[in-house]
Amino acid sequence: MKESLFPDKPVLLVDDEVQFLLSAEFALNSSGITNTLTCSDSREVMSMLAEKPVSIIALDMTMPHIKGWELLPKIVAEYPEIPVIIVTAINEVDMAVESMRNGAFDYLVKPVDDTRLITTLKRAIELKSVREENRLLKQYFLTDKLEYPEAFSDIITANPKMRNIFQYIEAVASSPLPILITGDTGVGKELVAQSIHEISRRKGEFVPLNIAGVDDHLFSDTLFGHKRGSFTGADRDRKGLIEQAAGGTLFLDEIGDLEFESQVKMLRLIQDGTYFPIGSDVAKLSDARILVATNVDLNEMQRTGKFRKDLFYRIQAHHIHVPPLQERREDIPLLLEHFLDKAARILNKKRPTAPKELIPLLRNYTFPGNIREMEGMIFDAVSRHKSGILSMESFKEKINFHDDHPVYTEADLSTVAQINPEAIHIPPNFPTFKEMEHVLIEEALKRAEGNQTIAAQLLGITRRALNNRLSRSRKKLEDG
Repeated sequence: MKESLFPDKPVLLVDDEVQFLLSAEFALNSSGITNTLTCSDSREVMSMLAEKPVSIIALDMTMPHIKGWELLPKIVAEYPEIPVIIVTAINEVDMAVESMRNGAFDYLVKPVDDTRLITTLKRAIELKSVREENRLLKQYFLTDKLEYPEAFSDIITANPKMRNIFQYIEAVASSPLPILITGDTGVGKELVAQSIHEISRRKGEFVPLNIAGVDDHLFSDTLFGHKRGSFTGADRDRKGLIEQAAGGTLFLDEIGDLEFESQVKMLRLIQDGTYFPIGSDVAKLSDARILVATNVDLNEMQRTGKFRKDLFYRIQAHHIHVPPLQERREDIPLLLEHFLDKAARILNKKRPTAPKELIPLLRNYTFPGNIREMEGMIFDAVSRHKSGILSMESFKEKINFHDDHPVYTEADLSTVAQINPEAIHIPPNFPTFKEMEHVLIEEALKRAEGNQTIAAQLLGITRRALNNRLSRSRKKLEDG
């Protein structure tokens, strides 16, 4: 498989010393910067830029024909988005200061150490990437449009927050930097990662790996592979998933479970694009895009020393947080229809009709397992289904719902205990219990879409008790 070039637009090296160009190009290619152009005649630079867009320019100052200090202001004026790095044998403070004033990104003095050149170029590439993302974000948010709506077809939603996430994904998808995807279990983090890969247009595969419970040796072997004879049972060379993801995307789920020893190897992979197969002393290069996901608080983990701070900084170059289903309740009817179709197709059954009471029941459930839990509920109900309208019984069993009396689980009680009194607005004219009772009943009926059984459950009373209160209210209104 042909590997992707990095960066997507070439780095242009301009120097009249052909030997320097060859040496620099070799060093860059060896470090993973594989998309390069060289120019030894300064007179050709502006025409080259007009014909082909580039990402970065490394420019010599002292060349025949047109000097670098003459070219610099022309490049900055016509192509202000391209960072220009000055590479010259002139070690003068005044020259360096003047170059920076004229718009140079950095100033390197020959002989340039390969590491310094590579680090400076990678920093410039990152800066240009961030600038491009900011430009795209402004464009998306101002126009409220999606360029690749088909990439999100597997994510069923009508939620405004999710649409904002889609716009952000389109802005950062082509970036070479890692993306951290956070969210509770079951919200669809892998679907988000797949959308990023699809929009990135990377030629390689999307390779997922769940690293929950994986020790350091298994992590290294699975991800980096091994050399023959490196340990007992290693009777042949084995390629790791990182090679399978060449030119594509590597998605590491549950990154918060990564052992500390493995975190060091992960940091090297992200920083330098290099890794060592088990039993090998020769580093290999990777151009795979890294996406990671977790449902734990990495901020807290790095504060307590369980997660490396430098790795935490690297993996969150971009951050996407996927909201839980309880914050996307408008998606529940769409998901219900989607999963009914999917379950009927997979189980080879006639698609059942959902009862009208099902949507308000689901909308008022907390869904600790999020979309994955909802999918499981619907598949279970369809598998039990015989004919006619879908039964509510399996749903009620799963959410511990009873028609005749309120039932609270430990999870329900903990949720109630977490209600913040400051989040409840109480007017200056303090209400009575009777007045608050009326407000709560009205809100419960509204959330239950008029279903009194569900409203009673929300209020923590029986349906008979709710009927009695409603009857008293009606009688009071009739009596005037």
